Formats: sequence, C-alpha cells, structure tokens
Amino acid sequence: MMRHPHVWMGLLLSSVFGQAHAAWTTNMAPGATEVSHAVFDLHMTIFWICVVIGVIVFGAMFWSMIVHRRSTGQVAAKFHESTTVEILWTVVPLLILVAMAIPATKTLINIYDSSESDIDIQVTGYQWKWHYKYLGQDVEFFSNLATPAEQIRNQATKGEHYLLEVDQPLVLPVGAKVRFLVTAADVIHSWWVPAFAVKRDAIPGFVNEAWTRVEKPGIYRGQCAELCGKDHGFMPIVVEVKSRADYDTWLGERKQEAAKLKELTSKDWTLEELVARGDKVYHTTCVACHQAEGQGLPPMFPALKGSKIATGPTAEHLNIVYNGKPGTAMAAFGKQLSEVDIAAVVTYERNAWGNNTGDMVTPKDVLAIKQAQSQ
Repeated sequence: MMRHPHVWMGLLLSSVFGQAHAAWTTNMAPGATEVSHAVFDLHMTIFWICVVIGVIVFGAMFWSMIVHRRSTGQVAAKFHESTTVEILWTVVPLLILVAMAIPATKTLINIYDSSESDIDIQVTGYQWKWHYKYLGQDVEFFSNLATPAEQIRNQATKGEHYLLEVDQPLVLPVGAKVRFLVTAADVIHSWWVPAFAVKRDAIPGFVNEAWTRVEKPGIYRGQCAELCGKDHGFMPIVVEVKSRADYDTWLGERKQEAAKLKELTSKDWTLEELVARGDKVYHTTCVACHQAEGQGLPPMFPALKGSKIATGPTAEHLNIVYNGKPGTAMAAFGKQLSEVDIAAVVTYERNAWGNNTGDMVTPKDVLAIKQAQSQ
C-alpha cells in the first residue's frame, strides 16, 4: 500500500524527535559529589515551594474568575483598605522567604567551606590549556586538548568526546576532600565541572577557592566557562577519579616521572633527539597559534617557517620562547614548560619546515637563563 509523502515525512520527524526527547531532560542533574547533591536538593526544595505558591495563586485566580464572573450576576465589592489583608500579604511572603533562606544559607556555607582538605591542587588557566599542581607532592602538569586536528577541520568523523578529551586528565582519589586554588596566568578563565557543582573564575593575580569530594570512581568532564580568546572552546577539563590504591599508584608514577625529567636536564642530547621531542611539544603547545606547518595566523600569530626569529640568532629565539614578547599574544613559556621541552621546541622550530639551521639548544642553555633570571 502506498503512503502519501507527508505521512512518510511525519513518521521520520516523529522518529527523530522521539529519539531526541528520550535523551533530553528538563531538570538539573544530581551530580556526583556532596556539594552537587546539596545544590540539587536545594533546587528541588525551592522548586516545590514555587509549585505550591503557583497552585495557590493561580487556583485562586481561576476560581475567582469562574465563580465571580459577571454572567452570574456578581457585583464587585467596594472597599478602600483592609488591615488584615495587608498584614497577611506582608507576613506570608516573609515566612516563605525565611523558609527558603534557611536551606539556601546552609548550602552556601557548605559550598564555601574548603577547610580541612586532604589534597590541595592549584589550577591555573592559560590560553588555552589548564595547569595542575599538586601542592606538597612535587607533581604538576599541563592538560591539553587531545581531539585530533582532523576532526576539528571536518576531515574525520567526530569522536564520542569531541572537544571534551585531554592528553592528561586531573586525577583525584575517591572520597577525599580536594581543595582547588584557581587562578590564571594571562586572561580570565573559568574552571567548570558540572557533575561536581564547581565553577570558579580563574583571574590573574587572584586565587579563588573551591572544593569537592567525589563519591564514586569515574571520568567527569567540563569546560572553560569564560570567553578567553580564539580557542576558548578548545580547553576542556577531564577529571579521572580513582580508588585510593590506584590514585596512590598513579601519584607514585608521576613523582618518578618528575624525578626523571630533572635528570634529563643534565643529559647530553643529540639534535635528532631534541627535534623528535620538540615535534611533540610543538604540536601540543604551539600548534594552535603557529599552525601545523609553521605558517601561523598573521598578523597576530606570525609564521615561523622561514621567519627571522626561527632562522636568526639562537639566543634571541630562545629568549622569546622563554620570556614571551610584551605587547603581543606570545606568552612566556619559561614557567609553563620544563627546560628539556623548551630546548626541544626551540631546536625543532629552527630545523623544521625547511628552516634547517642545524642549530641545537640544550636543556643546560635553558637552565642557565633560568638561573640568571632568578638571581
């Protein structure tokens, strides 16, 4: 039996919107932490208070309009003022506000009570990545977007976690109270993980506090929630919550890696080794601005391919990477990257894309600058 084209279209739209509706909810998510549950409970308390108020007010309105309509011969009452009514519409809203303020105040006090934390983590926003430092543990690292460039350029199928995946997630132990000290190194960012009910602005020169205690292991995702530049949408947050034993294992491994990285500073590197490592550093840290082939995005982000900086004096090139360039968008990477990574990326830039200067910058050269500037 033939169906009219409009029928087929109706069935198609019904199927599409039906599937969309199945994954669409109108309420807040309860979250996965003590704070997020408190926020959700407060939300539901206020919601039901509003529902009761709405039912009473609109019920009284509709009852009055139906029972006292003109067609039934009703005559409007004439009165100038009523002390009783004035007292009621003053006292009743006051009692309602007090009933709402008590749980709201308790929740806010809990949200801002970051004392007695088990772990302190400094979260620093950069254009466009996050830096995590475990205070007192000698562990710190950058977390960069891991979505392949081919997906961003629509040259490959988008992955399940498109623009919400990173190379190194923040790792937390389950059940521990974690205090976040949130700041920024350049412009205002905002560290936001919805499942934690944590959203704090990262402001240069200021430190904002937040805390969380995650109840079950898993992976939780968030984003920068403050417009911070051209790649604002490319600095996601991924938090991996592990069991206590797994977290301790991970932390021990990161401490060993940090110790090995310090040892690499004194290693005698070859040009090929530095270029290989610099390739990885460049495509993680520099590619967003200077592009994959070093062509840049002039005039804000100049090309490195054949540039006077990448082919000129080595000391000048190293100084710009380490200290940045005032008055431009070039950030200072001296505090962002290790001595090994700075040496590697400068060496890579001087020998990639046909620059082929043959120059090599060693970690010892970078360490010398660091020591000179610290005196």
